[in-house]
Amino acid sequence: MKKRILAIIICVITLVGWYITVFGIGSMDSVKDKLKLGLDIEGGVYVVMEAQTNEKGDELKTTMEQTQAVIENRVNQMGLSEANVTIEGDKRIRVELPGVEDTDEAIEQIGRTAQLTFLLSDGTEVLTGTDVKNASINKDSDNGGYLIELDFSNQGAKKFEKGTITASSRTVTPTMSYEDGTKMDPSSIVIMLDKDVVSAPTCDKPISGTSCVITRPGGFEKEEATNLAALIRGGALPTPLQEIESSVQSASIGYDAFDKSIVAGAIGLALVFILMLLMYNVLGLVADIALMLYVILVIWIMVGMGSVLTLPGIAGIILSIGMAVDANVIIFSRIKEEIAAGRTVRVAVSSGFKRALTTVLDAQITTLIAAVVLYEIGTATVKGFAMTLMIGIIVSIFTAVVVSNLFTSLIADSKKFGKYKYFGCNEDGTPKQFINKEFKFIEKRKIFYSISAVVVIIGLVFALFKGFNSGIDFTGGTMLQIDTHKQVAIEEVEKALDKYDLDATIVYGGNDNDQIIIKTTKALDNAARMEVVGSLDSFGVTDDDLLAANEFGPSVGKELKQNAVKALLIAALGMLIYIIFRFKSWKYGVASVGGVLHDVLILLACYAIFGITVNNPFIAGILTVVGYSINDTIVIFDRVRENKANNRSKEPNDILMNRSVNQTLNRSIMTSLTTLIVMIPLCFMVSTAISEFIIPLMIGVIAGTYSSIFICTPVVYEFFKGEDVSAYEKKQLAQGKKSKKVAR
Repeated sequence: MKKRILAIIICVITLVGWYITVFGIGSMDSVKDKLKLGLDIEGGVYVVMEAQTNEKGDELKTTMEQTQAVIENRVNQMGLSEANVTIEGDKRIRVELPGVEDTDEAIEQIGRTAQLTFLLSDGTEVLTGTDVKNASINKDSDNGGYLIELDFSNQGAKKFEKGTITASSRTVTPTMSYEDGTKMDPSSIVIMLDKDVVSAPTCDKPISGTSCVITRPGGFEKEEATNLAALIRGGALPTPLQEIESSVQSASIGYDAFDKSIVAGAIGLALVFILMLLMYNVLGLVADIALMLYVILVIWIMVGMGSVLTLPGIAGIILSIGMAVDANVIIFSRIKEEIAAGRTVRVAVSSGFKRALTTVLDAQITTLIAAVVLYEIGTATVKGFAMTLMIGIIVSIFTAVVVSNLFTSLIADSKKFGKYKYFGCNEDGTPKQFINKEFKFIEKRKIFYSISAVVVIIGLVFALFKGFNSGIDFTGGTMLQIDTHKQVAIEEVEKALDKYDLDATIVYGGNDNDQIIIKTTKALDNAARMEVVGSLDSFGVTDDDLLAANEFGPSVGKELKQNAVKALLIAALGMLIYIIFRFKSWKYGVASVGGVLHDVLILLACYAIFGITVNNPFIAGILTVVGYSINDTIVIFDRVRENKANNRSKEPNDILMNRSVNQTLNRSIMTSLTTLIVMIPLCFMVSTAISEFIIPLMIGVIAGTYSSIFICTPVVYEFFKGEDVSAYEKKQLAQGKKSKKVAR
């Protein structure tokens, strides 16, 4: 009775949860209104700046924390409440400004990264921004408009007084000039940020005390005074910063991709529901209920954690749906095997769950290791993908082990539904399978080794002679996506850009070729990007037509490559240690990591052969492939381990391992199908930002399934092959080797 009540509660929670998620209820908004959306959806600006310092260790950490605080203060003074300033890596600051409309203004403001200084008109330093405690605005009753009030530290007040004594004496010989070339007044106190003059007020007498005001005839406009005060109040940065990466994203592109992702995800989810019902009957319905609960749990956990949803994050959710199904498939496949072994439905459900639990945990934990490494090493975009993947893995364990277990045991106890046909089996207890034939995988292992070797060698040849199609985030460079509102001739655009010597690749974008995408290996800062956009005014293009812009410095690509190798090595080592610990044998661990290396090489080969762009999402793709490949391998190895433990008749390893692979073959196919099904709509219906994540994942799913069946298990067989030799045969072999040595 308690189980039934709990099952009803779960169903109600699931239905109500979905209704609230989609439509909202009362004062509770729908999840679409609750979720924080990333820049690639909501639109906005981000800039990554690198500290130009040789400091290391604690000194560097302190400097970066101080720099972060200064930039946060500057950004906050701009009135951007949703801005996010974070330290990325050791020496970088990432500034995200979601929803910013005037992107040019925003980048110009946060791009002012050098130190703030107060100078005499001959360039002599008076004080720096660290000596300024505060800068605010007030109404100027004498001149009208507004004035700026400055407050100095005690040390700053002394420096400022000394400077104003010199300036007011008018004995300074000006060497500094205004933009028009006019020399500055000898009594000027020049306020500079970077190489730009922020203001150059004059003083006619020494100014003492810890405060002063900046005025001008007619007063400052409020906006001008506010911006000037914000720049001064931002203070001096502890170290100069250099812009190495930036992006401008139009909300129109992001929201369009977001809406399409939701539709694609819904289609993929519906296809998985149907497939589970066809293959597992009532058990498929259980999986669908667990999956519906899984989706809303993942989404609401993200809302509760304040996670930012990005387009790659959506890909992570969709992929984790496939992996959540996998946990159910493992359990249901085991139940079907128990029924096929002659057990009653109730006994089959109980023993099936117990036997499958270890496999589920091992498979998901190894994938979790890859996700954690991805989160720790990846950039902000990749972190969003990794976070949703981690949440999904943890929730999938709960829904499979708790929810699916509850509903399945209830059905097994039912007189009406506790029958073989409702558990994916025929009336005689034989399981419904994709494939019923037994294959001899071990005997054909050399053929499979050869196939993999040929693909890898072809990929190597392409990589050596043709090279990889590296994206601008690996090579460094700039991408601009511009709305031209109509199709324009590429040749005409090239002519308009000739004077910039960009050596750019220009292609069409948009559904009606009403956009152009410009890619160049030159890293253009914001000013240069806006100049390029301005040169297209003859096509009716304005600054507002810049839909997206990405700029990557050359150091970014170098670090991405290093991080890719580092992430792969750390993930492989973590998995190796875990597998050796769980399986109590190095043989399973080495074979698993060998399969991972195989899949990475196959993925690289496909990228080289087909010229697919290698970029930042590629790293996420590789690590996810690593996790997925290990997941499938662990399921097969778990069965090998179990069969070896139960091998009382001392069957040879080739027979035992063939049986293990055949027993899990339908599960491997089913898992691959469900994972591919949810990814295919995303790949074809959404933007390139999603497909760049999905393509390596799809290749990886296929390669991972192949390696688990055709490579990893045969490699384990090679390691265990000596066990098939009897003690007598070993003795004879030893004597034979000894005789050969004597003969020599």
